[in-house]
Amino acid sequence: MDDVHPGTAHPGVEAAEQAAAMLAAAGMARMPARVMMALVGSPDEGYTAAELADRLGVSAAAVSGAVRYLISMRLIQRLSRPGDRRDRYDLVDDAWAGMIASNAPLYAALATQMDRIADENGDAPVSVARARDVADFLRYLTERMPQLADEWRAQRG
Repeated sequence: MDDVHPGTAHPGVEAAEQAAAMLAAAGMARMPARVMMALVGSPDEGYTAAELADRLGVSAAAVSGAVRYLISMRLIQRLSRPGDRRDRYDLVDDAWAGMIASNAPLYAALATQMDRIADENGDAPVSVARARDVADFLRYLTERMPQLADEWRAQRG
């Protein structure tokens, strides 16, 4: 393995690292983002934790924490094979659409809080209008995100 660029024997390493950096910039923790993007480019049978550590050039402990987090978020899954003592990991089918659609309750809750802010800030009409506008947009996302995911699934066949 090349010590300067860990995991270069694996396909898509540079693009996966750039995508992980984008997810991290958007708020996802760095190591789960790196593990998730590595799994996007995994072999069809997925990766073991040791293979993920090798690909990413990190410790098994770092992979373990990231895997645990991603499993709890239902973005990746643990795959067991008869006769193989090592678990493998891969993306959950439809993980991306599911992740996007699953944020709908968060958007609804945020809209409620934006309304509360507006209700409590009657002396500042510009602030009230801004909070109401954000609340309306979040309600729109609450409604549309699951629909968009369903539309995407339907057009795939």
